[in-house]
Amino acid sequence: MAQYHAKLSCEYNLTMGLSEELVMTRLTEEVPYELAGMRLDQALAELFADYSRSKLQTWIKSGRVQINDAINISPKTKMDGGEIIILDAEAEVVITAEAENIPLDIIFEDDSILIVNKPAGLVVHPAVGNWNGTLLNALLNYVPGLDSLPRAGIVHRIDKDTSGLLMVAKTLPAHNSLTQQLQERSIVREYIAICRGRMTAGGTVDEPIGRDPADRKRYMIRMSGKEAVTHYRVSQRFLRHTLIRVKLETGRTHQIRVHMAHIRFPLLGDQVYSGRFQMPPNCTERFATTLRSFKRQALHAAKLGLKHPVTEEYLEWEQPLPFDMVDLLEALTENDNQ
Repeated sequence: MAQYHAKLSCEYNLTMGLSEELVMTRLTEEVPYELAGMRLDQALAELFADYSRSKLQTWIKSGRVQINDAINISPKTKMDGGEIIILDAEAEVVITAEAENIPLDIIFEDDSILIVNKPAGLVVHPAVGNWNGTLLNALLNYVPGLDSLPRAGIVHRIDKDTSGLLMVAKTLPAHNSLTQQLQERSIVREYIAICRGRMTAGGTVDEPIGRDPADRKRYMIRMSGKEAVTHYRVSQRFLRHTLIRVKLETGRTHQIRVHMAHIRFPLLGDQVYSGRFQMPPNCTERFATTLRSFKRQALHAAKLGLKHPVTEEYLEWEQPLPFDMVDLLEALTENDNQ
């Protein structure tokens, strides 16, 4: 999907030390043939799930939507499949946060990049409900010049309750280089996860992911979603759980969590995608206590590899499991050996 951002000259202060910039976004998509026969407004809701259907209908009527370069079109226009749709999305909000003195676990740093070990529970970027206390706030305090870069140099995210390695650009050329490497899928990102269920072998999940239309905070497998490819292999089997290593080929929101739940091996502790909590039968008291107290998905970004933006040398870092996942694995092992 092609897109551009054109900043408008409108910036103003908000409460809580935040500011906003208005940003115009152009999005281009080809209508999949499986949407043939669907109305334009319905197809847009599938293709651009980040926006509400009422907003998309408004944009159609105001001429913000083009089909094969035609502008004056009706929301009821039927799709044949294969059409090229261009959507000039209404200005969206980009949040600029204030610096905060929050400790950072720096794994590597030079003049171009910063590699951070993010603890579970730390939000990466400010959003509704988390305007302060984020990784971005901490980065602005640690490297004041980052306020001139998109998202303070953050080029990818990991979920709030996922721990592990995350890369940050300190200069605009470095930001452009890392973004390009992500698009080319040349950056190595490997995770360690604990799944519910005993796997027999590893494999690959190649299923598109999009927002859940019934709950915009969730994602799901959708044919109209974005391509998502996850490779996984078994590291250790337990009676009712499996320790796996996961390699991302793409980087969609909640990708590992959605894909593992899709193949019926949801991540242990995932309160969004693993369904109702169930205590395994005949488990030890320690394992039961550990499991009840583990309030996040058992997912850790363990390895990160990239080409340095300046030297072009390949660099790679690994970060061991945090204490809570180590404790969980020990409890699993003891439970199996009872």
